[in-house]
Amino acid sequence: MAYIAERKSVLEMARGAIMEKVDVELDRVMQNIMDPNTPPKAKRRITLTLEFSPAENRARIDMKAHCKSTLAPNIETSTAICITKGRQGELLVAELLPQIPGQLDVDGNEAPTPAFARIGH
Repeated sequence: MAYIAERKSVLEMARGAIMEKVDVELDRVMQNIMDPNTPPKAKRRITLTLEFSPAENRARIDMKAHCKSTLAPNIETSTAICITKGRQGELLVAELLPQIPGQLDVDGNEAPTPAFARIGH
């Protein structure tokens, strides 16, 4: 029986590339968890697939590693808009806000001006 100097994990093979792939996906998962635009309690997943293709004589085995992550989707954002015309007749969409622009709320804060976007040319 051959002497094995140091036993290592199969994840350390390919000169550490398999572990590196897992670390890259772990970084993506952590960034997704910290993103305030994603649901905080949504589950994320890292899947590592090792594929083994033995040769006919079974002496050589090709191993492929594939790592992927499943992230939480961004939280849906919604607003209400209306379509209107600008001073030169161009079409505009404007965001509908709950208060009239410039009006003071109960805390004394001034209501913001709605966002406008030009449509077409």
